Amino acid sequence: MRRLLVCNLLTALPLLASGWAVAENKTPDPTSLLQQADAAARDPLVSPVQRIERSVLLQMPTTDGSQSPWPSIDGSNNDPANPQENMAGMPLRRRMAAAYADGVAAMAGADRPSARQVSNLVHAQDQSRVNLRGATDFLWQWGQFIDHDMDLSDGTNPPELAAIAVPAGDPWFDPDGTGTQSIVFNRSIYDHDSGTGPDHPREQINEITGWLDASMVYGSDADRAAALRSFEGGRLATSDGQMLPFNTTGLPNAGGSGSELFLAGDVRANEQVGLAAMHTLFVREHNFWAGELALADPTLDDEGLYQRARMIVAGEIQAITYREFLPMLLGANAIAPYQGYRPEMNAHIANSFSTAGYRIGHSLLSPQLLRLNADGTEVPQGHLSLREAFFAPQRLQEAGIDPILRGLAAQHCQDLDIYVIDDVRNFLFGQPGQGGFDLPALNIQRGRDHGLPSFVEARVAMGGKRLDDFTDIGANAAVTQRLAQAYADVSQMDLWTGLLAEPHAQDGMVGPTLKHLLSEQFTALRDGDRFYYENWASPSLREQISSTRLADVIRRNTDIGDELPDLVFGVASPSNGSRRQIVPTRLRD
Repeated sequence: MRRLLVCNLLTALPLLASGWAVAENKTPDPTSLLQQADAAARDPLVSPVQRIERSVLLQMPTTDGSQSPWPSIDGSNNDPANPQENMAGMPLRRRMAAAYADGVAAMAGADRPSARQVSNLVHAQDQSRVNLRGATDFLWQWGQFIDHDMDLSDGTNPPELAAIAVPAGDPWFDPDGTGTQSIVFNRSIYDHDSGTGPDHPREQINEITGWLDASMVYGSDADRAAALRSFEGGRLATSDGQMLPFNTTGLPNAGGSGSELFLAGDVRANEQVGLAAMHTLFVREHNFWAGELALADPTLDDEGLYQRARMIVAGEIQAITYREFLPMLLGANAIAPYQGYRPEMNAHIANSFSTAGYRIGHSLLSPQLLRLNADGTEVPQGHLSLREAFFAPQRLQEAGIDPILRGLAAQHCQDLDIYVIDDVRNFLFGQPGQGGFDLPALNIQRGRDHGLPSFVEARVAMGGKRLDDFTDIGANAAVTQRLAQAYADVSQMDLWTGLLAEPHAQDGMVGPTLKHLLSEQFTALRDGDRFYYENWASPSLREQISSTRLADVIRRNTDIGDELPDLVFGVASPSNGSRRQIVPTRLRD
């Protein structure tokens, strides 16, 4: 079957082609939502074994010889008229006016409470709040995986500190009640030609490519890209057991540049083992296609095999994102059908998307990563609490990626709301006061660092109605009360917090303001990308990539079989006759 499948893909490689309001908060039937997303993912249905004659040459020529047929590693020259659009190292785009305290660069929100105080009063979660829409842990895991494909703004060097004040008597970070504790915070790297005045405020840098181009697999600079390649048969380098290679060359890596951590296209691959498992999966997927290409056309050299496999993998990631992930998150019809490449579209990653809108997945995190055998039982090495999975590649090696991938598909994730589990609210990367962080507080502080406007101002900037009171958000009484305890006035509310507080739109897992922000950015990323697969691929290849699900990628690169559902982003509830649902353990004290 694999030989027939590759005939379809490889012989088809082509020429490059030149005022809303708050919705009513209704909870749809989980099975209905899954069916909608399933239909979006299946359209069109294409047989994976459709035979195409190999007489169709495996070439991807350019139209005039002045442009490379392959996407650049650093994201440049995607749009020849705007060659720096979404290029690594360029400033993020301002979707809405900056709101720095001094109009130039000073942290926004000077009149707001400490970000840790907001986290304590608004975002503390004391019980499991599993979503009712059938979404699995793959929703947040894929969201993190592609986030690391699109944006990264690391801290300044030397550090520009803006510590987060810890309220006196904070039970985790100031148990002795000293009132002197703080959480370390370093402001983001920025364009040093900006921040010169109100007409030219500080602009943060996106250090990786802003395109959905699989840069988390291949890298965003030449040195990293080269370190990830084997330079044999177009394959990426791996370590024993087809795991990620180790960072033996000392390249920059979150968690340290030592050889005990994995090396991947993005520096954050070791953050937690579920993420590292996804990186491993797509390195294997690249090598699968490199091998198939070599069999289909033995004349292709290492570079030709590498680049072709890279484009197929990027296309699959795009298809999974738009045909499986986004329908589950935003609703089946949130993003209009593709109508073709639009070079005039500004696809540049927005600061409000990177720094607030696309950080909402932190609310979805489960406190435990399940590790399952094929029969659904726990592996001998046991499940992992999320706090035990940070920067722990050895925990992935001890049981492999298969148990993690089964577990992500088997467990409902938490609901997308204001509540965030303790594993990242108090124990992110370590014990409180001993290297641990508070992720909601970091998100809030990062928004102030980047000069993002308040939620009320951002909502108006996107065409929404101005809010005069916390009750205007439409949330339930418990959420409204938490917001009113944290902020003196609704106008102070930070953007990230407000986006999570809005009630869900009818057919998705996000509120209307967030739906608008995410739909707008993902539409621009698709329509403004010359290398989006539906633009460059021939009809046969488009159909094949469109029909590829994440479940297909998993099955052909692991020992996982039919125990995995075809739609891994959603599991219907047991009452609807679905397969057995594994219930997550209670939140840790």
